[in-house]
Amino acid sequence: MKITKRSLENIAANGREYFVWDEIVTGFGVRVSPRGRKSFIVQYRSGGRTRRMSLGAQGALTPDEARNIAKSILGDVARGTDPAQIRARDRRAANVSELCERFMKEHVALQCKPTTQREYQRCCDLFIRPVLGGFKVQDVTRADVANLHHSLRDKPYQANRVLGVLSKMFNLAELWGLRPDGSNPTRHVHKNRERKRERFLSPEEISALWSVLDKRVRAGEETPQVAGAFKLLLLTGCRLSEIQFLKWTYIRGDVIWLPDAKTGPRRVLLSRAAMAILAQLFQVRVGQYVIAGAIPGEPITDLQRPWRRIRAQAGIADVRIHDLRHTYASIAAMAGHSLPMIGRLLGHTQAQSTARYAHLADATTRAASDTVNNIFESFVDPNMDIGPLIEYRPAS
Repeated sequence: MKITKRSLENIAANGREYFVWDEIVTGFGVRVSPRGRKSFIVQYRSGGRTRRMSLGAQGALTPDEARNIAKSILGDVARGTDPAQIRARDRRAANVSELCERFMKEHVALQCKPTTQREYQRCCDLFIRPVLGGFKVQDVTRADVANLHHSLRDKPYQANRVLGVLSKMFNLAELWGLRPDGSNPTRHVHKNRERKRERFLSPEEISALWSVLDKRVRAGEETPQVAGAFKLLLLTGCRLSEIQFLKWTYIRGDVIWLPDAKTGPRRVLLSRAAMAILAQLFQVRVGQYVIAGAIPGEPITDLQRPWRRIRAQAGIADVRIHDLRHTYASIAAMAGHSLPMIGRLLGHTQAQSTARYAHLADATTRAASDTVNNIFESFVDPNMDIGPLIEYRPAS
């Protein structure tokens, strides 16, 4: 029969499921449930199998609309695709929440440091899953990512961290076959502008901080390990995690051997001042960690809270713990050391990470230039008119 609105009204339930096929489009029909509910379907053969797809219920689609959809599907079949298989695959496809879980288990847990693992997990749980978690991985668009990034505009740095995590996740989604190659939806979503902090302690501030650390230890307000941690950060330029989880077995004479730093294994040369601090801590050592915590055998878990107390008393409330590392690098730059040497001291693997100290090194270079200039000035007539500078124009 030709399936029309009127003909459907004449189809009645008979207590079992049966099908009525259209006489115009072969494969287009209506499924009638035992209770008489009608839904449009299309049936075809592909790969030696009979496939049957539901198109929608009567009422949601008119017969003509359903027939046109059936024609389109049958056309795809004629062109060699299997729409039913594609639909089944899409229904089984992972959503973003499942991608987050796989990302954390198969990549982050194996490739990233514990602090990075915690930050990635935080990004997934607080920002990505609540917004995109229910989306199919292959359905996430650039607009979806841009909207999420924009929604965090009051937290611009956090928004950039979330965008970075999403970028890595969708790169892996392509590798795992969950999205087509080159379809990463984070492409062309611009990060917020970040201003690099360049807070360095002056000699007076270093003296005040050192004095406060000693006073608080003598008063019993801080442990020697807490004060020693901040002194070692200043004297070595190490990252917080490198000192916080430093073991006594890593110290070999006047060298700290870090087997698993952020950029891989590296050696930290110890100055006499740093060795003196370590000697003091060795006298009160507890367990395997240099900066021991309250739990026996474990390192200290929180240095941020004592740091807030200490910096407030020292009058440097705007200084972060990481700024102690910047201070070490700034002193090295002002002492005349080259940027590659400063990079080696800090354990940088990329020159751009050390470039922020270039202007400090320029001050030393300028002083050397002025010294040379003073020597040559003795040969120049001070009353000679130098005149305007000659503009250099390269030959065309």
